[in-house]
Amino acid sequence: MQRFSIIGGGHVGRVFGRLWAGTVFDLQDVLARSLPSARQAVAFIGAGMAQDAYAALHAADIYMLSVTDDQIVPACEALAASVPLQGAIVFHCSGALASDRLRAARAAGAHVASVHPIRSFADPAGVAAAFNGTFCGIEGDAAAIAVLEPALRAIGARPVAIDAAAKTVYHAAAVFASNYLTTVLDAALRAYQAAGIPEPVARELAQPLASETLANVFRLGAAPALSGPIARGDMATVARQQAAVMAWDGPTGALYEALVAPTVALAHRKHNS
Repeated sequence: MQRFSIIGGGHVGRVFGRLWAGTVFDLQDVLARSLPSARQAVAFIGAGMAQDAYAALHAADIYMLSVTDDQIVPACEALAASVPLQGAIVFHCSGALASDRLRAARAAGAHVASVHPIRSFADPAGVAAAFNGTFCGIEGDAAAIAVLEPALRAIGARPVAIDAAAKTVYHAAAVFASNYLTTVLDAALRAYQAAGIPEPVARELAQPLASETLANVFRLGAAPALSGPIARGDMATVARQQAAVMAWDGPTGALYEALVAPTVALAHRKHNS
């Protein structure tokens, strides 16, 4: 069993530690900013030695950097200065940054990669218990992927290869699918309220429409699921709506306007597919 160490005692590191330790990898060390934090991580995982200094790390075959994005480069540099990395695997878990941020490890002879689990880790115990089926975007050196991909499959993950050069666009996809979707739904709820509908009732009105639309997108694809005035070619209605929303609330009107052209393009795909 290959030796595995975790740099960072946060939720992602804890979940992978619990799932991999003793079954896929032999967990050596868990390094955190403080010894109490490292000990909490070890207690959650049920294995490993708590450390609070890079100098205390033992040699391992695989190092996971489960640190914040702004700490990936300095953590990698500190790791490369503290332990021999020739032939080891070093990977980080950022969705926004590619494995090329691990230059110090690569210069020290390591194979580098990134593994981005596509889900929320707000409840690490719940995630660990229901990790099966979790998609993980992976990219990096072939030698690293050859080890990490089967290790992910062993804990029920679904690895998906991504283009490292498009890593930021890949992460933006999640922002569109989650964060900006929330913003658009907020605009809908506020528009209902502007029409005199109480907020709790507005949520009840919007839910079936939004839920059915999401179901259709994931069942049929975005273009076939598009409905409404733009899909019908009723641009006069769109113009009236845009003017009315702009008069009600300028920023929301600007958002409506910004969505018209992409939706027209989507309608074009719908009618020409």
